[in-house]
Amino acid sequence: MSYLQLSNSLTLPCGVTVKNRIVKTALSETMATTDHQPNTLFASLYRQWADGGAGIVITGNVMVDRQALAEPGNVVVDDERDLPVLRQWADNGTRHHTQLWMQLNHPGRQAPKQVTAQPVAPSSVPIEGRQRHAFAAPRALTTVEINQLIQKFVKSAVIAKEAGFTGVQLHGAFGYLINQFLSRTTNRRTDQYGGSLDNRLRFLVDVYQGIRQACGNQFPISLKLSLTDIDLNGFTEEDFTAVIRKMAALGIDMVEIAGDDYENSQLGFSGHAHLIHQLVKTPIALSGGFRHISAMEEALGRQDADLIGICTPMAVMPDLPNQIFNANYQPLELPLLNGRHWLDDRLSSVIVTSYCEEQVRRIAEGKPTVPYQNAWRSILAEIRLHGFKGLKPRRPQ
Repeated sequence: MSYLQLSNSLTLPCGVTVKNRIVKTALSETMATTDHQPNTLFASLYRQWADGGAGIVITGNVMVDRQALAEPGNVVVDDERDLPVLRQWADNGTRHHTQLWMQLNHPGRQAPKQVTAQPVAPSSVPIEGRQRHAFAAPRALTTVEINQLIQKFVKSAVIAKEAGFTGVQLHGAFGYLINQFLSRTTNRRTDQYGGSLDNRLRFLVDVYQGIRQACGNQFPISLKLSLTDIDLNGFTEEDFTAVIRKMAALGIDMVEIAGDDYENSQLGFSGHAHLIHQLVKTPIALSGGFRHISAMEEALGRQDADLIGICTPMAVMPDLPNQIFNANYQPLELPLLNGRHWLDDRLSSVIVTSYCEEQVRRIAEGKPTVPYQNAWRSILAEIRLHGFKGLKPRRPQ
């Protein structure tokens, strides 16, 4: 019997009980077919994660619109064509009373040219910076199109529930569409979806309420936000907190807050999280940089969080939660960077992403993971999986 706080169960506002406090957070698997359909690899992969002991397992970056992709290999769920495969995925991913939540996303202006010719966004604000050439300038959505997108999110959630997924997560982090509506930098609308924070929140609120009405009060709905999206000129710290308070008041079941690195934060991760946790009764999950059990237990004990999100380590150790509960867990070392600042700056996200994608594909194929620390090996793995287009930016850094 484990005496760790991590092993305690938690009941969500909707009444669903999560068996422990570990969440396998979203990791984009990029294993879909060329038609962006799920396949048997997903059922195999998620069986391993369900068997691995996490209380909640969140899928990676499922798109709600076939015309708007975030990266090669995204799964799209916008109609019922793939229900048999989705049911197999859900059946395997809910073993041992595991909560399996489908993460729903739309990239907005962050749809790379290689997968989406004409992105759409709240406003026609192009991406700037050195990676701007990888993304076409977005077209501003009409009000009719916004309402259609809201219904796409709702329909995807309904299909997820029908297939057997036990909940959904709305991806409002890392500059994707929901975040684009929330930020004054990317939302310059003057209608009911722009201007005041209440108006900028309207898209997220309408999506949430549409899913709640369609899927019922006992179906978990969560939201992902990130401290790295805070911007004094666009999405302020006060806005960030206000969004969480608003969604908590509406009855959302969990808010995941992603940060830079809880164990070695440059953003005051624990302080932000602790403040928010005191303001709302909604369960808060923290994700970003957790490697040591002591840090996980500290976050729970300090009431910075109710749940601990783990991503990269579970791409190599799908049974990480069971390792923790069985007292045989050793922290993971990530691939080393190259020691050349210009290269590390450009490729650091590619290195970690491709490392994870290689490992989860091995798990899905029934092969053992191969932990290593050579960054160049990680880059070569990405080229093998997706060709040279895999090295192109998927979202601005």
